[in-house]
Amino acid sequence: MRIVVVGASGTIGRAVVAELGQRHEIVEVGRNSGEVRFDATDPASIRAGLELIGSFDALVATFGTVKFAPLAELDAEGYGVGLADKLMGQVNLVLIGRELINDGGSFTLTSGILSRDPVVGGSSASMVNGALEAWVQAAAIELPRGLRINCVSPGLLEETAVSFGAFFPGHIPVSAKRVAKAYAKSVEGRHTGRVFEVF
Repeated sequence: MRIVVVGASGTIGRAVVAELGQRHEIVEVGRNSGEVRFDATDPASIRAGLELIGSFDALVATFGTVKFAPLAELDAEGYGVGLADKLMGQVNLVLIGRELINDGGSFTLTSGILSRDPVVGGSSASMVNGALEAWVQAAAIELPRGLRINCVSPGLLEETAVSFGAFFPGHIPVSAKRVAKAYAKSVEGRHTGRVFEVF
């Protein structure tokens, strides 16, 4: 398969490239690095990038920025960060990509554990992750041409626990290598409308 990985230079993205790259052709995409570069918050940029890539069989999104802050300090602008980037960035990849992906292709998006297990300061992440998971399940029943869509929901990563662990008290980190197996399950399997949790 020819697989587009958006966010390929990130911690999860690198692990996904290493896992799927053993068996498939990978096109690495990022905002500031990769074979193809585009801004996932800009639909016109997404379209130009995907049209440049041409034919592909699967698209994996492993990016997403949200604002971590106490609820009392968040306003519409703060919530807007995650809505524009992690939520609509991934949704727009599917909305545009569905026109360009090969028949029977798949999309795999990324949410996270905070949709199920919220933490103090993580309400924006919880909101966006929950919305992504619900949208994936709804979109799965309407996608045409045998297209599939799933979501991977990882927990705190071992590789980033030093930086982000303070936000996740009591959480047991998981390795990016283990998380990458869930993306392989989504891309290489036949499931659709699923949320693969790796906690």
